[in-house]
Amino acid sequence: MNTWLLSLQNSNSPTYDMMIFFHDFTMIILIFITMMIFFIMIMIMKNLLINRFLLQGHLIELIWTIIPMFILIFIAVPSLKILYLTDEIHNNKLSIKTIGHQWYWKYEYSDFSNTEFDSFMIPTNQLNNNEFRLLDVDNRCILPYNYPIRI
Repeated sequence: MNTWLLSLQNSNSPTYDMMIFFHDFTMIILIFITMMIFFIMIMIMKNLLINRFLLQGHLIELIWTIIPMFILIFIAVPSLKILYLTDEIHNNKLSIKTIGHQWYWKYEYSDFSNTEFDSFMIPTNQLNNNEFRLLDVDNRCILPYNYPIRI
């Protein structure tokens, strides 16, 4: 994965794939709305004619009320689906508490013993070759594979 891209990192789960799709879907809708408003503003500024029926147009009021409602529904349906898919796992065997501070992460394994540790980013001058800047840390959180975990 190239770390200098302007997109999200590669996903590691199907749920995160859905979140990336939702992000892209929402950004397409927002960019379309922004471009449409920009186009309408330019057309209004360049138009020399005035529509005298625009001030009392019941049809246009109905249209600009219904269209945003449909846009919000198109955004809410995938959002709610992702929200329910990321619901809490009930048959977990390990719980990990992750706390994000301003410059580091703190991890707590609270099921067996109160084991906790901090995970700081490796400074740029201490990086070896092929290590990612701002992504490599000194203490990594190790998770078991194919094991029900609650984070």
